[in-house]
Amino acid sequence: QVQLVESGGGLVQAGGSLRLSCAASGGTFSRYAMGWFRQAPGKEREFVGAISWSGGRTYYANSMKGRFTISRDNAKRTVYLQMNSLKPEDTAVYYCAAAKDNWGTPATAYEYDYWGQGTQVTVSS
Repeated sequence: QVQLVESGGGLVQAGGSLRLSCAASGGTFSRYAMGWFRQAPGKEREFVGAISWSGGRTYYANSMKGRFTISRDNAKRTVYLQMNSLKPEDTAVYYCAAAKDNWGTPATAYEYDYWGQGTQVTVSS
């Protein structure tokens, strides 16, 4: 079983940047594809992006391409979400998730086995 803890959220002005971290404990981290999702108030959870077990492949939702970058450090058991050029519509709770024995870049929530508790990102205009 994997436990995931996100950090790095906060309040930022539009156009600014934030880097979220997701630290994993338990399990064999390199066996998991990792993903980021977000959920804004009154909206459904939305896929942000995913990274393969090795970090060699990434996949992003169209609205995030070019602004968000996912990376991972398997030695540190941590996955990152670098967010640049933030917009007020990026305001949401951001969640990381782990998909066990998944060798791709899963883009749907049902493919993930474990979830963090989320971290709030607020972008002011």
